[in-house]
Amino acid sequence: MFKSSQLETVKAWLVNPANAAFPLHVRIQRAIKQLILDGVLTSGKPLPATRALAKSLAVSRDTVETAYGQLHAEGFIERRVGSGSFVSAMAQRSSGRRVKRSIPLENHETALSQRGLAMFRGGGIRNFPAPRPFVQGVPETRNFPLPVWERLERQVLKEYGHLALQAGPPQGMEALRCAVADYINLERGARATPERILILTSSQQAIALCAQVLLDAGDRIFIEDPAYHGARKAFEAAGLECVPIPVDQQGLQVDALRHSPTPARVVFLSPSHQFPTGATLTLDRRLALVEWAAQQKAWIIEDDYDSEFHYAGKPTACVQGMDHYDRTLYVGTFTKSLFPGVRIGYMLLPEVLVEPMTRARTLLDGHSAPIPQLTLARFIEAGHFGAHVRSMRLIYAGRLNLLVQLIEKHLSDYVTPALPDGGMQIPCKLVCDVSEQAVIDGARRAGIDLFGLTGLYAAAKPQAGFLLGFAAYTPMELEAAVKSLARVFRDLLR
Repeated sequence: MFKSSQLETVKAWLVNPANAAFPLHVRIQRAIKQLILDGVLTSGKPLPATRALAKSLAVSRDTVETAYGQLHAEGFIERRVGSGSFVSAMAQRSSGRRVKRSIPLENHETALSQRGLAMFRGGGIRNFPAPRPFVQGVPETRNFPLPVWERLERQVLKEYGHLALQAGPPQGMEALRCAVADYINLERGARATPERILILTSSQQAIALCAQVLLDAGDRIFIEDPAYHGARKAFEAAGLECVPIPVDQQGLQVDALRHSPTPARVVFLSPSHQFPTGATLTLDRRLALVEWAAQQKAWIIEDDYDSEFHYAGKPTACVQGMDHYDRTLYVGTFTKSLFPGVRIGYMLLPEVLVEPMTRARTLLDGHSAPIPQLTLARFIEAGHFGAHVRSMRLIYAGRLNLLVQLIEKHLSDYVTPALPDGGMQIPCKLVCDVSEQAVIDGARRAGIDLFGLTGLYAAAKPQAGFLLGFAAYTPMELEAAVKSLARVFRDLLR
């Protein structure tokens, strides 16, 4: 018979709400199997007779018989006519507890490859399923026209039927590639054709793909300083040496790039709205950058992550549209202009890189899901995307203005904001005698998430402060959060 503790374990499996979807015999079978795997029931240990266990569990004998039958079929128990059921020797050899006793646990140094260790130490990219103020880069989703999206998705399913459930082409659905090419040609001044668009899951995937395809481990890449943390982590995880190039109010200092003592043949930058400073790369520097890439046979990775949200006139045309040498890889995403769950980004590639990048993409995740691609294509073609962006641009501009007023009213003794022309966050520099980390920790305890600026700098002298994201939060939420942050400062400065 089972010991009382073992019987209680099986009973716990029966009443656990998490197991409610499983039939009774499956719950009993899995409970006993877990006891065997954990080494609680050892090799040769007799199991209770089916009648006795059924009585103890208040279930039918057939239920226990079915559970035993499955355990026998999987090799966990032996059934001997006239003797009963016993834990098999084969099952004991796979006991998790014995494995843990005989093999010491590995640490991160020995368990991972150098690339895996770099990715682990880099900390990944923090995700916010339910963002709290002031998480940066998160769009407002409560205003998204869900009925329109649902109607278009039904149209896709009706037209394509079971074909929409199959794997899509690795380069992306043609309808979406056409829609994206038309959109960025019109709105961003790009020189795009559908044949040169590669649909991906995100701009982060595009950056990681560039790191693996364009460069080898040990190679150098120029990167803005300060820079987008997700890009630097992706490059470092690929074994690249990131060479920081300073940024000023006119964007990346191209002269510093051209005269760098450590040359590189790829540069990553966000020229339309630099992250995190908000600077826009001036026209003369854009042209100089294009000429540098042509002369050095180098590549430009242009991250255009939030150009839809520009509040002071139209945004500057993208670098790719000025590059007649075809040395620019243009990266865009819909996770900020629409909603994070759409998981659709894209790259506009030089013709020579289309096939290599597409083949490399097949080794990562194969393809993007066809149904959201086809739905998004219709969303763009019918004008819904443009209308949504215009609507959100007005909302975000209002929230930006309000946040600036709230900072001036409640936080002016503690921070100085750098007012952006666009984007979804405000960089704020600390001007009081308190550490950046102390503010971040105190804010977290108060239910607020801040993104520190110091960690975004490599060689340049870091400016202590943080980013205040405003796009995803209503005026009431912004006001309450600013007042809470003001209390955090007051408490720290007492």
